[in-house]
Amino acid sequence: MDGELYYLQARQQQGGGQAQGQSQSLSQTQSNSSVSGSHTATSSFLSIPQSAPAGLLTITQPPQQSTSYFKVAQSQFITFGWNFSYILATPTHLTVSAVCENGNTYPVGPTDGVIPGTATSVVWDPYSYQTSHPNLPLAQAKYTLKIWGDGGPDAVREPGVLTPNSALQFALYTPQAYTPINSGWSCAGCSGAVSQHITHPTFVALIATLMVVFISGSALLRRI
Repeated sequence: MDGELYYLQARQQQGGGQAQGQSQSLSQTQSNSSVSGSHTATSSFLSIPQSAPAGLLTITQPPQQSTSYFKVAQSQFITFGWNFSYILATPTHLTVSAVCENGNTYPVGPTDGVIPGTATSVVWDPYSYQTSHPNLPLAQAKYTLKIWGDGGPDAVREPGVLTPNSALQFALYTPQAYTPINSGWSCAGCSGAVSQHITHPTFVALIATLMVVFISGSALLRRI
């Protein structure tokens, strides 16, 4: 009986040792897993050399040689295009805005001006924006297109990181509705121009000269 009790105690001690060993092994495995995960996260960190140039965005559409004028009308879409240079840290998103010379800022694009960071173009429907935002209409004026990344519109130049761009200027205008002439329309500028010509000294002198020539010619014809 004593022998059986000693055997049971020995088995319990042995089982406890095995459980402790398994617990230590599991703890060590978890520790190794934690270290491995930390190592993986550290190894995914992007290191950009300070000698790298700043990331740039260059507008390709519309051309920047002259100011482009766009009509605010139904089905008149505007496409802005660009390409990237020296980008090592791709932005998560881009913000595109049109800043009017009157100080108002308007989002560009169908998603309130926020598009994916890898996008190289955006299509804007100013007419739809105009009709859906009557409290902040688009003015007939010049605008500056501004594009920036995660750092915001005033981000400083950093190696490999997108620098905000505000190089493109364009203008918007709203066409006037057609008015038939028989509806009572009159050209105020045209009548004003005629009155200016009539009262001009040169015009008066020309008329006087023609009258003198006509009268002199009539007198000569009578003598003949």
